[in-house]
Amino acid sequence: MLRLVSLKLGRLYRYVKLAVLGSLAAALVLNTHSLLASLQRNELSERRFLQLNKCPACWGTSWCRKFLNGQLRLESWGRLRLLDFLNVKNVYFARYGEPREGSRRVVLKRLGSAQELADIDTKICRRATGRGRCDLLQALHATEFASINGDVRLLTPEVVEGWSDLVHCPSQRLLDRLVRRYAETKDSGSFLLRNLKDSERMQLLITLAFNPEPLVLQSFPSDEGWPFAKYLGACGRMVAVNYVGEELWSYFNAPWEKRVDLAWQLMEIAEQLTNNDFEFALYLLDVSFDNFAVGPRDGKVIIVDAENVLVADKRLIKQNKPENWDVWYESKFDDCDKEACLSFSKEILCARATVDHNYYAICQNLLSRHATWRGTSGGLLHDPPAEIAKDGRLEALLDECANPKKRYGRFQAAKELREYLAQLSNNVR
Repeated sequence: MLRLVSLKLGRLYRYVKLAVLGSLAAALVLNTHSLLASLQRNELSERRFLQLNKCPACWGTSWCRKFLNGQLRLESWGRLRLLDFLNVKNVYFARYGEPREGSRRVVLKRLGSAQELADIDTKICRRATGRGRCDLLQALHATEFASINGDVRLLTPEVVEGWSDLVHCPSQRLLDRLVRRYAETKDSGSFLLRNLKDSERMQLLITLAFNPEPLVLQSFPSDEGWPFAKYLGACGRMVAVNYVGEELWSYFNAPWEKRVDLAWQLMEIAEQLTNNDFEFALYLLDVSFDNFAVGPRDGKVIIVDAENVLVADKRLIKQNKPENWDVWYESKFDDCDKEACLSFSKEILCARATVDHNYYAICQNLLSRHATWRGTSGGLLHDPPAEIAKDGRLEALLDECANPKKRYGRFQAAKELREYLAQLSNNVR
């Protein structure tokens, strides 16, 4: 009976697969002319495709000249709008050409799905008129994005607190950093709002409210050693960042020595974001295999999705001394049946000076046996060599880092794990 059921399901799957392939083939035939046209034209030089008409309800305009001059071209299948239903995240790969530097690969992001971007327009309209549809540019001037004008000297915490993860608990020092390093203005370097044009100021605030990833990349740049992709520029609702390499997921079954090196780098990233000389703690609220990429030449691990990063100012926490501020905070293990689960309290992340969240996130969702992704389990460090498995130290450290049994066990396990992985990495090189 079971065999009969499995055979029927197998046939049904084949029929469905053939039907889908047939539909796609028919669509390709019926749309041959439009497909050829889309392959020939460069949509990245079209204002409508870039949604430049939405500005200043957009991400910026610093790279518009490069886009409109045709210096960027979508790669191969990225030019086929018929396949957009597969590109839910609106992430594109393109070639960017400079006369003296040649061509290089870049990543283009709309920073949201089509529905999420439509929701931005709806929210702006509702804030201004109470209705879901309106003249977007007129409505924008009736929102708080326009009311924070050049007469306001500084962008202050009470104005933007809670707008997004980045500013869930902002300090003045963080906001000054965001304004001073804002890359979508020609006169960057000042933390005074009046030095930004009205359109630039609104773009900054809208980015901060709806998807602050560009501001994370600008404020904590790769050029200064932060583990994020390099921000290049924006035009309308399209942002360009440096192409890093293949996602971490593609290394899931890489040779053991490669996975050990990647695991060590991930733990180093957790340490850097938690403890650094700037006394900003950057907590990763979304940790999965597709949020990291690996450079093909240097093998360096980089964070390529920084939308959900909460920044806590440790200097301010130590100064204000909220209740239990100096008590070490241990994140609770989340034994859920879904992928990339994390358990955290934003309020606690904002109020404690010593937090193990980043160690917990990396160990649970990427490294340990609890990590699950795309139907696999066992984490990046699955199936260690026999001598490593027999020794048992690696498994014990990973378990304690993901789900500690002792008080403050994760802090100690994370420290020892970093040291142990560094030792293993040196031994296999």
